[in-house]
Parts: sequence; C-alpha cells; structure tokens
Amino acid sequence: MNANAATAADSTVRSILDRAIDGQRLTDQDAITLLQSHDLAAIGAAAETVSRQKHPEPYRTYNIDRNINYTNVCTAVCDFCAFYRGPKSDEGYVLPREVLLKKIQETVDLGGNQILLQGGLHPKYKLEWYEEMLGDIKTKFPQVNIHGFSPPELHHFTKVNRLPIKDVLSRLKNAGLGSVPGGGAEILNDRVRAEITRGKVMTDDWLGVMRAWHELGGVSSATMMFGHVETLAERVEHLRRLRDVQDETGGFTAFICWTFQPENTEMSDLPKLGSFEYLKMLAVSRLYLDNIPNLQSSWVTQGLKIGQMALMFGANDMGSLMIEENVVAEAGTVHYLSLQQIRAAIQEHGFEARQRDVFYNLVDEELQQKAIQANADASARELVQMTV
Repeated sequence: MNANAATAADSTVRSILDRAIDGQRLTDQDAITLLQSHDLAAIGAAAETVSRQKHPEPYRTYNIDRNINYTNVCTAVCDFCAFYRGPKSDEGYVLPREVLLKKIQETVDLGGNQILLQGGLHPKYKLEWYEEMLGDIKTKFPQVNIHGFSPPELHHFTKVNRLPIKDVLSRLKNAGLGSVPGGGAEILNDRVRAEITRGKVMTDDWLGVMRAWHELGGVSSATMMFGHVETLAERVEHLRRLRDVQDETGGFTAFICWTFQPENTEMSDLPKLGSFEYLKMLAVSRLYLDNIPNLQSSWVTQGLKIGQMALMFGANDMGSLMIEENVVAEAGTVHYLSLQQIRAAIQEHGFEARQRDVFYNLVDEELQQKAIQANADASARELVQMTV
C-alpha cells in the first residue's frame, strides 16, 4: 500500500470510529473495514470510549458460577469440539444426580449464585428427565439461577419430543430454568456451520430458540467462536444477526467472543489466532453491537493479561470465576484464575470489583465479602494440601 492509500485508509477508519463514538450505528462494511485494519490502538481506544459511555459506573463486574456438563454424549459431530463423545463411546457419561447436586453445593459454598448447565445432544432422554433434573436442583437450591441448555440442546429437545420450541421452553421455565446461555453459536452462517459440524442446529433455528425464549420473558447471553473457516464478512454477518434479534426482543444481556482452540480437535491443523486478533474482534464487537449492554472478557481462552486488557478494548465484565470448565480444557487451553486474581485485574484498571448475577444485578456487598473470604479459605486449604 502506498502512502496515499494508507492515509486514505486511516482516514476511513478514523471516520468510522468517530461515528461509533457519536452513537451512530455501524454498517456491515464499516465493521469489515475495521477488522481489515491493523490500527488496533485506535480501534481499542474507541471501543473503550463506547464502553465507558454505556457503563459510566465506577466498577467492573464478575460472576461466580460453575460450568457443569451433565453429559458429554452427543449425536452431533463437531470438528472443532474435543469434548463430546458419540452415543456408543465407552468414554461417554451422564452425571449421577448426587454428583450434580454436590457440585452445586460446592459452588454455593464459594459464594456462587449460578450454574452453567450444558451437555451434548443426548439421544435417549425425554423432556421429563430434564424437568426432573431442574426440579431437583431448585428444590435443594432455590437461590441458584440455572443458566442452562444452549440453543442446540433446546432445538434437539424439540426433535426428540416432537414439540414446538415454545412448549419446550415453557415447560423448562416452569421447572426452574432461569436463563439460556449462548453456546453453540460458533459462527451464525450456514456455510460455516455446514463445514464444521453435522447434525447440529443451523442459523435460523439457533436464533429462533433465542427469539422464542425472549418472547417468554427470558434473558440469554450471545457468543461467537471465531478464527477457523469463516471469512471476515461471515463474522460480521454473525454480529448483524444477533443485533437484529436484539432490536426485536432486547433479551441478550451480554456478548462473549473467543478464538477457536484447535488442539485435540479434528481441525488441529488450523493456526491459532493470537491476542491481536482477539482484542480487535472484541473491540469491533463493542462498536457494532450498540444494543447489547455488556461484553465479557474471555480470560479462559486468552489468559490473565489479555483477559485483563480486554477491559481496555470494550469489555466491562471479567466473566465468571468458573469454578469448573471442561469444554475448552479438553482442547488443551487451561487458563485458571482465582477470585483474587480476577478482582485484582479489575482494580488495577482503577475500577471497583463487584460481583454480579446473570441479570447484571450487583450482589449485596455483605454477601460479596463472604464469597471473597470463602474463596480465600479454599485457596489456603489447597495450598496446605499441596505442601503436606
């Protein structure tokens, strides 16, 4: 690129960023132009400005929950997934109910107020089995929000039970389902989905599950896993489809994006994207998704330092302490942070660190202090065990 062309490109990027800061909605081409740019500093600064406009409060947030995978048995075949096992695999499992409840008790003991309950697309169980599971959890832990069943699972339930999605969602909500995670989105483009997965929900049905849940008064998160076979235009299409649904329903509370982790998958030959591309995608998402209030850092895939830097690139939330995580770990990425590290990462940016729930309500400060102490005590016990 010659000097004149470079100057013109810089001017175009600056114009787009200025419009975003002024509150003007970006077009798809605007977002593609930003993703093609290498001016990470300018894009990040604009995203932080927009984040502070949306969140002028003196704190940044985090959550304490546990990702409980009740089964790894799955009829779908996803080339990017190192976690699932086929229905005939000897390595498939379904958690016994007592083990599931014990995991939740451990979460509550550490100050957790939510579980992330997800599994594979199990071919055997009818809706009554899931209703019973939810009922058992809510009976023992009425204070715990069940953030459960990704859209692929929920769409799978409609097939197994031959029921409309609204009937499935209504029954699960009545049984205790509190909110729906945005898992299984990958890239919301059918060409991409057809290339990397078989037997799994396609784009319109993924979005249809979320739309139906929102129409029932429920809230959910939205996600994106990028850096595999998608184009930049397909990434932006993903964002646009989410933004369109949010315009209709307002039901997405947060957006989380992360880079594809190729190790131990059928796509291990693909190069792993670095932190530069992660931070740029995060920042562009903040600028483009003008109607989704919260963006989470993905320290689970990026590690502490980049996860912390995300707070300067559009994120206003450090995500979850994530007492347990299995899916990303199976792909060889094993970043773990303590509650103290998460809180310190926020405080080092000059913000107060506050615990929240899935609805982004702040946890009472007395309960927050109890959670901090419980986690400190648990860390001390682990250290003693390591040194004995």
